[in-house]
Amino acid sequence: MATQILGILFCVSAAAAAAGTKVYSFNSQNSTSVSSLNAKDGICKSVVEPLGYACQEHTVTTKDGYILSLQRMPSGLSGQAADKPPVLLQHGLIVDGVTWLMSLPDESLAFILADNGYDVWISNGRGTRFSRGHASIDPYDSVLLSLYIFLHYVTLNLFFFNNRTFYLVSWQAYWDWTWDELAAYDLPATFQYVHDQTGQNLHYVGHSQGTLIALAAFSQGKLLNMLRSAVLLCPVAYLNHLTSPFARGVVDLFVPEDLYWLGQHEFSLRGPVVNKLLEDICIMPGIDCSDLLTAITGPNCCLNSSRTKIFLDQSTATKNIIHLAQMVRTGTIAMYDYGNENDNMDHYGQPTPLVYNMTSIPNDLPLFLGYGGKDYLSDVRDVQVLLDNLKDHDGDKLVVQYTDEYAHADFILGVNANQIVYDPAIAFFKIN
Repeated sequence: MATQILGILFCVSAAAAAAGTKVYSFNSQNSTSVSSLNAKDGICKSVVEPLGYACQEHTVTTKDGYILSLQRMPSGLSGQAADKPPVLLQHGLIVDGVTWLMSLPDESLAFILADNGYDVWISNGRGTRFSRGHASIDPYDSVLLSLYIFLHYVTLNLFFFNNRTFYLVSWQAYWDWTWDELAAYDLPATFQYVHDQTGQNLHYVGHSQGTLIALAAFSQGKLLNMLRSAVLLCPVAYLNHLTSPFARGVVDLFVPEDLYWLGQHEFSLRGPVVNKLLEDICIMPGIDCSDLLTAITGPNCCLNSSRTKIFLDQSTATKNIIHLAQMVRTGTIAMYDYGNENDNMDHYGQPTPLVYNMTSIPNDLPLFLGYGGKDYLSDVRDVQVLLDNLKDHDGDKLVVQYTDEYAHADFILGVNANQIVYDPAIAFFKIN
């Protein structure tokens, strides 16, 4: 059976690499210069410094060995040093820290905060192009070659005796995580690093998955001793009412489980293996894969399309997509379900995954929640479930902002987000 599975995956990979596979695009417009970013250049050199802003590259290593990239903008365009507290910006799923910098300086939250005197820190989660390091695991990312090596040496019974094939084992181990680990390791590591570097408690801004991992951590009492306030844009805690036809197709067809079963541990919308399997989704009624951004996030009202081509252009773990799919199917916010009582007992000491209790979030924690009426991923009904869990929150510590015309990407790429979202968020910072 294992050889058959490997053979199937190898054939799928080879077919996907051939010219016959269509790579679906996010739009047909030209992208900005950030589309040519190279990991070795870094965000500071490529994006921030050319616009006249000071920028520093930092790294932090998590307790489980992942080496994460952080950028610090310690001053605004004027060069005046920050005189306000640090703000940590945490991106969402299948994107990286560049999303906070993709628009013009007066439209991008990172630049706006720096110009308003805040000490800005930009996080890049594990697996994204600037955070591919690990203390002991090689994040081998040449998937097609890995599959060839795996198939070849399994056949020859030499897999564990050849140094080259070690890379595939390492590659799979590197991608063995979900957002549980982001909440348990990545976020605490970045919080602690910013706190240690600045000597101050920080404000936090998360988008999408960046809100999920924060809510999970807050519900467990983590990070609170280093936190001033949290701005959660497109908050994700519950996904039962997910309306994205594309995401629903991925969940309903069990695409992430199939990929994981076939050995595809890295998930990228532009990866050949994923792209091939997604063809089944893209022929479903109501899904237009010529514009994946809309199909996934909703009809964003206010984007400059020339800046969206590289949005959703990073990788995550296939296991992470499985975890999110479990949330969609169950309607709960719980840890990863290993699929059987024995494995769950090994990990959690009980036959079912532990649940993150949103009612455990302290009532006096300053929270700003911004969500939109057209969002396919952070659906208004799911946000309401979260708000119901926060019903006892102190009235003067909870700000809820609803923007009817906004979808998922508008909150970080909208040309008018500076007035609609960022100005109120900054005002929120000033009183907390």
